[in-house]
Amino acid sequence: MLQLVWVIVSILLIIIIFLRTPQENVGLSSFATKSDILGSPSSAERFLNIFTGFGILIYFAIALQFNLSS
Repeated sequence: MLQLVWVIVSILLIIIIFLRTPQENVGLSSFATKSDILGSPSSAERFLNIFTGFGILIYFAIALQFNLSS
């Protein structure tokens, strides 16, 4: 079960990191102004930063658990 969560977190982190747009690109702000799903571009970026950081912490915690158990 823990390994399944680890794989899902890994895939989500890869997707989030690859889909992040550079600061000079207007992709995220354009999407945020067309649909009100993410709110303002700054709040959307803040949410993605927090979500990415939380995912990284979960990934490291599970990796540490796997290393200590083997």
